[in-house]
This record gives sequence, structure tokens and C-alpha cells, in this order.
Amino acid sequence: MTQPRPVVGTPDEYDLDDPTRVPWVLGTHLHPGVGPLDRAPEGSRVCMIEAHGFARRKPYHHHKLTLVFAAMRHFRDELREAGYEVEYVRTETFREGLATYFDRHPDDTLVAMRSPSHRSGDRFRELVDAVGGDLELVTNELFCSTPEAFDEWADGGGGGEGDQYRHEEFYRWMRRESGVLMADGEPVGGEWNFDEDNREVPPDDWEAPPVYEPERDALTAEVAEWVADEFDTWGSTEGFAWPVTREDALAALDHFVAERLPEFGPYQDAMRADDPAMAHALLSPAVNLGLVHPWEAVTAIEDAYESRADVPLNSAEGAVRQFLGWREFVRHVYERTMPALAEANRLGADRPLPDFYWTGDTDMACVAGSVGDVYERGYSHHIQRLMVLANVATLWGVDPAELNEWFHATYVDAYHWVTTPNVVEMGSYGSGVFATKPYVSSANYVDRMSDYCEGCAYDPDRTTGKGACPLNALYWDFLARNEDELRSNHRMGLVYGHVDDKREDGEMDEVYQRVSELRTMDEEGDL
Repeated sequence: MTQPRPVVGTPDEYDLDDPTRVPWVLGTHLHPGVGPLDRAPEGSRVCMIEAHGFARRKPYHHHKLTLVFAAMRHFRDELREAGYEVEYVRTETFREGLATYFDRHPDDTLVAMRSPSHRSGDRFRELVDAVGGDLELVTNELFCSTPEAFDEWADGGGGGEGDQYRHEEFYRWMRRESGVLMADGEPVGGEWNFDEDNREVPPDDWEAPPVYEPERDALTAEVAEWVADEFDTWGSTEGFAWPVTREDALAALDHFVAERLPEFGPYQDAMRADDPAMAHALLSPAVNLGLVHPWEAVTAIEDAYESRADVPLNSAEGAVRQFLGWREFVRHVYERTMPALAEANRLGADRPLPDFYWTGDTDMACVAGSVGDVYERGYSHHIQRLMVLANVATLWGVDPAELNEWFHATYVDAYHWVTTPNVVEMGSYGSGVFATKPYVSSANYVDRMSDYCEGCAYDPDRTTGKGACPLNALYWDFLARNEDELRSNHRMGLVYGHVDDKREDGEMDEVYQRVSELRTMDEEGDL
């Protein structure tokens, strides 16, 4: 197995030979081979705190809370079986948990990897200080690159304060630095990015490869029942099927590489109403908990491409780009741009999130289907997130912060450091720190890339009048109301030419009327 460490940048050097220097394993750091736990001698004391207060602050998806708490308890049991002395404190708040721990072990210094969430390190220091304990924070090794490495890249011309960060340039830099899918200093296949080959629509008779679903053991079932009783959750309480142990997470990685990776590339951006998984990896929940290191995923994908004839380059490159490029990129941009990024709203969007994001009660098949997928499993793939759910909210004029809260609560793989750049910036064009234009579209995109429009109550080919797809009128209305901000964008020139044509033909008045009708329909629960 590949050693799980950041491969771009140098982690902190430290040791835990002193038995009073104790690993504190957070609930998203559940990997035995990284950070303080990897450096602690076998049989060492380990601190784990299962705090429940955060789970009461939002209507989190039942599967998300089940995943977090079941994974923590499994990890606790595995460490104990391996001979570690695990102080596992179940409590309402981290402060109470830390007070309990240091009451038992007042001479210890807890050593923890930094959480990527904004100010979490400062907050943990404050809590430890408040209870009279000691805390040392070290490099989070559950990424492929360190913040210092990103700073060096960004400050050397890749981006910086007040500038736009470029994912494509960062991704190429990561490929060069890591050597992944490289040959003699050049990208394998002669191109860095095969995104153009990731936009095919599967034929009607295409069958998605099977999904790996681990068996739910007694502990996980117990946690699922406890979560349902203890917290005010959203989403289905049935059908939980996410890996909660490293063994199952590695099996899920192996399954993706063996069964799903060959089909991933061409249909990466396609959507089908009856298949939320398509050929996607479904690994983000496990990776974001630390059960699988992203470098383990990258090397498994690269090895499969190099050793198997059935893995096309566009599949391997597309999957590598998700783990080595995008995930790393948003983590670092988040760190450098917070707290401003979470509050960004350059388009001044201020409407509340429509109720149908919570209920799924809408005749828009793409929205109802995507919300239904999230309700059932806490998951939909990235095009549903960006080009359906974020697209509709942005066209509607939803406050990016409220949309961010919804994504954070409802997805099993969502954490603030993940959702904020993806939702506020990429989905809502809230800041412009890396998005070069709003990622919005009319019904044309959804009709081209999915089968949602077949049998939908709304006509994707009509913009106005009864039965016209709401996305069409909302799209033109969005462009018109944000014209002062967007017309000067060189990537928007063509569409604003169409806005001008519609104004000259009097069509925009009909658009405004249709949008007014849609907002009334939403208020009356008829959309």
C-alpha cells in the first residue's frame, strides 16, 4: 500500500515518543497511517471525543450523522483491538469532552492534525486553554499537498490576495510536482485535460456498473437507530450503505477501480433520472473522513491505467483530476480566502431557498429527482449539484450563504471547507476568486446531458407561457438583472447579444411576466 502522506510539500517533523504526548484523533481523521497516530508507539493512549452539539445545529441528513458517528466508533474499536488505550469521551460539547479528558490525564499534551475548517485550530486552542490543558497542532496529512506548498505556488504567480486562482494551472503544477500521469516531463497522452471527452451521454441500453455497498453491521445499525432517536434529522432513515471502516472504504476503492473506472470518463457529466451514481467513484464520504487517503486513490487509478487495457485515459485523468486537482484546490483556496468567501455575494442575491429543496415537491423533474436522490442517500453527483441544484438556486436569486447551509446539511460528504468554495463560488458565483463566469444554464443543458426532460411537466423548448420550463425564463431574467456585473465579462458577450435581441423583439417583457408567474406559483406551492 502506498504510504499516505502529502506528496507536494513537506509535513511537520515531530515525534510522540514521550507517552504524555497523545494523539487526538478527530472524527474526520480516521486513518491509522497518518499524523500523530502514525507516529505514536503501539499501545499508546489515544484521545477521541464524540461531541453531539454540532449535530443539533442543522437538520443534518440522517445518513451523514450515522456515517460520522459509526465511523468514529468503529475506529475506536479497531484501535482498542490493536492494543491502543483509547479514551473515548461521548459528550455534548468539545469543551466538556476536553475537560473530562484532562481531568483524567492532566499532564498530557494532545497532538492533533489541523482541521481544514476555518478557525477550527484557534477554537480548539481556546477550548484546551480554558480547561487547563496543552495542545499541539500539526500538518493535516490527509491531503496530497500542504498549505505551504500551495502558498508557494500561489505567491509565485498562480494566484494571490485579490487575484483569481486558476484551477487548471494548479492542477498542472500538481501533476508536474507529483509525477502522476506524466512521461518525460509531459502529460501522458499529450494533453493535460480530457474534459471534452467526459461529456458523452450514454445510450439508452447502457447499464451502469454495479455499486459497492458494504453490509451494515450491528454497531452501524445501532448508531443509525440512535441518530434517528437523538437528533432532528432530514432525509431517509433507511438504506444506509456507506463505508464506515477503513477495510470497507478500501474495498470501495478497489471496486471503483476494478468495475466503474472504465465507464467513468465518457459519462462523467451525464445524468439519468433512475441512476444517481452512474459510474462515479462514490468515495468522497470515505476520503473526507480519512478512511481512504486521496493519494491512495490517485495511485490506484494511475496503476490501473498503466496496467489495464480497459481503462481509457479520459477516465483515469478525469478521476485523478478530482482527487489531485479539484479537492486540493478548493481546500487551499478556502483556507486563503476565508472568512470573506463564506460571506461573498457579488450578485447581491437575497431570496430565501425555495421549500422544494427540502420537500422535493416540484414539477421540475430535474430538481425533484436530484432532491429525491439526496433525500434517499445524502448524495448526488457533481453535475446534479452544479448544473441542477446550484444552477436553479442561482437563477432564482438565492442567497449563496443559505444555499451553502443546505448543501452542508444534506450531503454525506459535505463539510464547510468543501461546500463553501464549491457552492458560494463555483455554484453561485459569489466571489469571483476562481470562477471566471457564472455556471448557469437554461433547460438546454439539462435536456442535452440528461433524460430528466422526458416526461417532465414542463417543456424544455419553451421559454414563456403555461408549461414552459422555468429554467428558460429564469435564465434570461438572471442575465438581465445582473447585467451591470456580468456584461463586461468577456465570456458572457455572446449571451448578452441574445439578451439585446430579445429586448428588441419584446421577448424580455414576456420573460419578466413568466418569472413573476413562477414566483407566484412557488408561493402557492404549485411550481
